[in-house]
Amino acid sequence: MNQSKKLGRRAGPCHRLSAFALALGLAAGGAWAQTSAADAGQAIEWHQPAQPLGSALTALAVHTGLLVGVDAEVVRGKQAPAIEGRYTPRQALLMLLEGSGLEAARGASGGYTVRTATPRPRAETASEAPASGGSLDTVTVTAGRDTVTEGTGSFTTDAPIGTATGLPLTLRETPQSVTIITRQRMEDQSIRQVSDVLRNTTGLSFVQSGNAGTDANSVYSRGFQVENYQIDGIPQLGSWLTQTGDLAPYDRVEIVRGATGLMNGVGTPAATINLVRKRPTQQFQANVSLSAGSWNYLRGEVDIGGALNEAGTVRGRIVAAVQDNESWIDRYKEKKQVFYGIVEADLTPATRLTAGLDLQQHDNDASARSGLPLFFSDGSLANYDRSASAAASWAHSYQDQRQFFVALDHRFDNGWTAHAAFNQSRRGYDDVIGYAARGYVNRTTGTGLSLWPNRWKSEPVQNAADFHATGPFELFGRKHELVVGYNISRTVDEPPSFTNWNIPGYNAAIPNFYLWNGSYPAEPFNPQTGTNETATNQSGLYATTRLRPTDALSVILGARVSDWSEKTRRIPYTGRATFSSRSENGVVTPYAGLVYDLGDHWSVYTSYTDIFRPQTNKDLSGNNLEPLEGIAYEAGVKGSFYNDQLNVSAAVFQIDQDNLPVLIPNQFAPDGSAAYRAAQGTQSRGYELEAAGEVMSGWQIGTGFSRSVARDAAGVRLNTQVPNNLFKLFTTYRIAGIGNGLTVGGGVNWQNETYSSNLGPRGNARFTQSSYATVDLMARYQVNKSMSVAVALNNVFDKTYYTSTTSSFYGAPRNFMVTLRGSF
Repeated sequence: MNQSKKLGRRAGPCHRLSAFALALGLAAGGAWAQTSAADAGQAIEWHQPAQPLGSALTALAVHTGLLVGVDAEVVRGKQAPAIEGRYTPRQALLMLLEGSGLEAARGASGGYTVRTATPRPRAETASEAPASGGSLDTVTVTAGRDTVTEGTGSFTTDAPIGTATGLPLTLRETPQSVTIITRQRMEDQSIRQVSDVLRNTTGLSFVQSGNAGTDANSVYSRGFQVENYQIDGIPQLGSWLTQTGDLAPYDRVEIVRGATGLMNGVGTPAATINLVRKRPTQQFQANVSLSAGSWNYLRGEVDIGGALNEAGTVRGRIVAAVQDNESWIDRYKEKKQVFYGIVEADLTPATRLTAGLDLQQHDNDASARSGLPLFFSDGSLANYDRSASAAASWAHSYQDQRQFFVALDHRFDNGWTAHAAFNQSRRGYDDVIGYAARGYVNRTTGTGLSLWPNRWKSEPVQNAADFHATGPFELFGRKHELVVGYNISRTVDEPPSFTNWNIPGYNAAIPNFYLWNGSYPAEPFNPQTGTNETATNQSGLYATTRLRPTDALSVILGARVSDWSEKTRRIPYTGRATFSSRSENGVVTPYAGLVYDLGDHWSVYTSYTDIFRPQTNKDLSGNNLEPLEGIAYEAGVKGSFYNDQLNVSAAVFQIDQDNLPVLIPNQFAPDGSAAYRAAQGTQSRGYELEAAGEVMSGWQIGTGFSRSVARDAAGVRLNTQVPNNLFKLFTTYRIAGIGNGLTVGGGVNWQNETYSSNLGPRGNARFTQSSYATVDLMARYQVNKSMSVAVALNNVFDKTYYTSTTSSFYGAPRNFMVTLRGSF
C-alpha cells in the first residue's frame, strides 16, 4: 500500500454521495476504494502498556500508519494510560490524550496535530470550522472517560456505547438497531423536550391524546409501547421522561430498538430510551441562549463549566433553564424551570468520583387528559377548531423531578474498569383533572357534554444502584471482552385516593358547549378518601461476553437472572383495607448475537433474546394482566464510513409475544386508568433503514424509514392507532462562503394512515387519520466567533392533522422560534 493510501485522504463529495445512496439501497456488495485501518476507522486489537505520552503516540503512528504530528515540548512529562481492547486508531488516540490537557486537531490531509487544548465556543463546532486558511477540524479530549457528542458538530458518534449489552461497543459492533440523537442535532432542530426527540427518531411513534404530563400519551416502537427509560444507564420511572423531561442537562439520547431485557431486567421488546448527562469540561466554557417564538414562547438557558482547581483534577458544570409559553390550544399554558449541577474529582489518575443533582419543574395550566369527543351525538364526525380545548380552566398538572446521583469509576492497569453508581429519583405530581370528554355534543343545541373530574397526587421515590466491571481477557490465544454486573432498585409510591370520577352531588354537565369558556362547572370539592401504598423491588445479576474466534467474527453471549416483587396496600378511610402481593424470582433472560465484518466498512449481524415483563396494565375489572412473555429476533447489515462519521444500517425483525396489552378505546378500569385486554399469540414483523452523520464536508443528515405490523393469533392487526410506516429526515448544510458561515437545513416527518374502531355514541364508528407529512426548516448564521442567531420554522405548510385517533387532539400549526446564542 502506498503512503497516500496509508495516510487515508478524505473521500470527495461524489464518493460520499454514492456511499450514502448505496447504503440506503442496501447494496453491500458495491465497489469501495481500499483504505487502511487508519482511514476507515477499522477496530483493531490493542495491548499497549502505560508509558510516556510521546512514546505512546509514536507507537500509535507506527502501528496504524496514522499521521500524528507531535511537538516534544508539548508532551514532555506527560504519561499515557494503558490501552487494552479493540479500538479504532482515532479512539486509541483520544484515549491516550485523556486527562492530558491536550487535543487532537485533524488537518486536511487526514493526519492529526497534538496541541494544548484551548476553549472553543460551542457554536464553533467541528462541522462549522472555517474551511480556509489551513484550518483544523478539532476534536477536544475531555477530562472524563465518557463519550460526549457536544462540540463534535455531528449527527452520530464513533465512540462505544453500552446501552444494548453493557459492553462498550460501537454502533457497527452492536447487534441491534441503535439511534443516537446528538447534542448538535438537538440544537439544530431546536429540540428542547424528550417528547420532541421521540417524534424525530427513526422507528418511534409518539401518539399524543392529551396535553404534556397526562397518561393518555404513549410512545411506540415496532408496534409496541415503549416502557424502558434510563438515565446514564440506570432504569427510571419512565412516564415523566416521555411527557415533560427537559433536555438541557443531557449530552445525547441513545435509543436501542428491540428487546433489552439483558440490561433492564424486565421490559417490552419496543425500545429503551437512555438519556446521557452532560459532563464537566476541562477548559472553562460559558454558553447563554435566549429563545422566543410563537404563542408567547420565551426560554433562557445558561451552561457554565470548567476546572475548579489549578491542576484541573476537580471539574464542575451547572446548567439552568427557564421557559414560559402559551399554546395554540385555548387557555393552555406551560412553565418550566431546570437546574443541573455536576462535579467530578480525580481522586487518583485512575479513579474518578462524580456527584450531582438534576431538578426539573413543569407546570401546565388548563391541561386536558384528552381532546374533545370525535363524534357528535348523532354519530356524525365533529369538526372543532384546532384551538378548541377540552380542559376546564381550573385543571392543571404540576410535576417536578429531583434526581440525586453519585458514581465512582476506577481504571486498572490491565485494561479493566469498575463502575459503581447510585441514583435517587423523586417525582412529585399534583394533577387536578377536569376535561370535557364525557358524552357527545348535540351539534344543534351544544348540550350533551360533561366533565370527567378527578385528582392524582403523589411523590414516588426510586432508589437504584448499578455495579459492574468490564475489561479484556485471553482465551485460546485471543483477546475477548467481558462485563459482569448487578443492579437493584426499589420504588415506593404512597398516593392518596380521592373520590374518583363520579363525585357525589357534583353536576359535571356543560349546558352549552358552544358558549363554554372552561370556567364552569366550578372545581369540585374532592376530599381524600384513603391512602395507597405500593413497593416495587427489582434486582438482577447480568454478564455479557464478546468472544473473538477470528478477527472478523464476534460472538456476543449474555444472560441475566432477575427477581421482581410488588406489594400493595389499599387503606380507605371507610371500609376494609386490602393487600396484594406479586413476585417473580429467578427469571432468566438470555441474549445471543453474532457480528461478522465483511470488510473495512460493512458488517452483518443477528441477535436473539427473551422477553418478560410483569404488567401494571389493568383489565376492565381492575385486575393486572398476566406477565408479558415472548421472543425477539433481529438481523441486519451495518456500515460505517469516513472515520465512522457516517453510520448506516438496515434491519429486519420478528417479535412473538403472549399477554400483549392492547388498549380498549374509551374504556377504563375501576381506578380510572385506561383498560387493556391481553392478546395471545401476537407477532410483529418489520424492517428499518437508517443513516446518520456526515455525507460530505459540512453536510449532516439523520434519516430513516421503518415498517412494522403487529397482529394477534387470528391475523387481526393490533394497535391500529400507531402507524405501520414512518419516514423521518432532518439535514443541515453549512455554506462557508457566506459571511462567517450560514447553516441551512430542514426535515420532513411522514406516516401512513392510522385508525381506531368501536368509537362514537353507538360504539360502532371508526375514525381514520389519513397519511400526512410535516415539513420543517431552519437557518443559523454565525455573527462572529462568539455569537450566532438561528431561526426554526415548523410545519411550514401548516398541515392540519390529528395526533390521536381516539379524541380530537390536533398537532401544532405552523410556528417559529428564534434563538440567540452566545459562547465564551
